[in-house]
Amino acid sequence: MTTGAPTPTARGRSRARTLIPLAIAAWLVLEIWLLTLVAGAAGGFTVFALLVAGIVLGAVVIKRAGRRAFTQLTETLQRQSQAGRTAPGAEPFGPGAAPPSRGEGNGLLMLGGLLLMLPGLVSDIPGLLLLLPPVRTRIGRSVERSLERRMNAASTETLGGVFQQARMRRPDGKVVQGEVIVRDDPPADEPPRPPLTR
Repeated sequence: MTTGAPTPTARGRSRARTLIPLAIAAWLVLEIWLLTLVAGAAGGFTVFALLVAGIVLGAVVIKRAGRRAFTQLTETLQRQSQAGRTAPGAEPFGPGAAPPSRGEGNGLLMLGGLLLMLPGLVSDIPGLLLLLPPVRTRIGRSVERSLERRMNAASTETLGGVFQQARMRRPDGKVVQGEVIVRDDPPADEPPRPPLTR
């Protein structure tokens, strides 16, 4: 019988791995509870009609957003192919033409349609909110700003800092921290090393 420190494989679960299943279970319980409340107040046919309407509306929204995204992609590819055939000094999108617009929230629109298609009433609320253009614009801008901040933070990290925190993982699971040292010239008292051979 051995006692002492836990083995390296017995690690604690991360917070996300614990909270995500609990959040999904709470969401499912809330959806079922709301559906039973609506069924008790308005009847089972009303609940069925709400679920079918959500699925149909979500499918229409996803189809429309996908078609719009595909149209924008083909227009962008056509403009780029035309720009490749023009003279080097010419404007890339034609005289006076504006560059291609962004996706205009097609991804968020598809997410809204997907939330509408999920059976339940709680998921319909954010799905309906994502159908509103001002909400999509605000969420899109906040996501874009947070991505830019993360990219800027990642780019400010220097290569030297990465090398200084180089780690080696041993077979027994222990992590040994080390530092990479690069020598330009070997010391004078050190004999020359033979070349590496295959």
